[in-house]
Amino acid sequence: MGFTLQVLLPAFLTCVVLTALLSYLGLHVLAREVFFVDIALAQVAALGTAVAACFGVEPRTHASYLWSLAFAITGAALLPATRGLRQRVPPEAFIGISYAVAAAATILVASFLSHGDEELKEILVGSLLTIELPELVQVALVFAALAAVHFILRKRFLAMSFDRDPAQDGFAAALWDFAFYGSLAVAVTSAVQTAGVLLVFSFLIVPPLFSALFCRRLGSRLVLSWLLGVTVSAVGLLVSFQLDLPTGATVVVALGAALFFASVVRLVLSSAPADRSGGA
Repeated sequence: MGFTLQVLLPAFLTCVVLTALLSYLGLHVLAREVFFVDIALAQVAALGTAVAACFGVEPRTHASYLWSLAFAITGAALLPATRGLRQRVPPEAFIGISYAVAAAATILVASFLSHGDEELKEILVGSLLTIELPELVQVALVFAALAAVHFILRKRFLAMSFDRDPAQDGFAAALWDFAFYGSLAVAVTSAVQTAGVLLVFSFLIVPPLFSALFCRRLGSRLVLSWLLGVTVSAVGLLVSFQLDLPTGATVVVALGAALFFASVVRLVLSSAPADRSGGA
């Protein structure tokens, strides 16, 4: 038991740190109805990592992080530019295309690397079990800084996400959009370096979706998102260790299973009153 705890503790703490901020950002993403923006930015950041590797930059280094961040910030800067096109083309169309192009470009770039297949696998599912304490501390510090920014500017960010008014569209609104998407790009880039694209997407989307099934108030949804992320991460890590399965992929599947069962429970609870009234 002691050995298991020693091996899994850094990975679990990483999941806790990622859940803390990504779940909150996920509430904004769901409210803005840009559900795949995080995985698109994560894939763009991964493309930056692959391009850096072609220039001899080792993954999970400061130089690799800066490459990924530059790519992700560039992607985030393009998103506000689509505000004026929303009446003609949904934002998700541009986001989906961005993800597909970035994923295809990553595959092309990885084909020039000697260990391209291994690089792609690590980009997708990460390597939670190999994370070291200094690396975790760096991610935690970046997330703490982002959390402070969102707390200070919470009124504006919440208004932009939850009280969207088409009349507010304009240059100022685009700047605030860039501020939000830029902070999301920094968070995603920091997380992808260790957790991988799929796990980052799952942490950002699944807990907020889960909480939205049962809670209306934003505060309650945030707390429930945190509880789900931490609990399911612990279960997924234990299962992956006991069955010798890929850690990141196991946690992603565990989060998906939790959301599936929650959806079934929500459907049962929603249909129960209708059944009673129909019987009467």
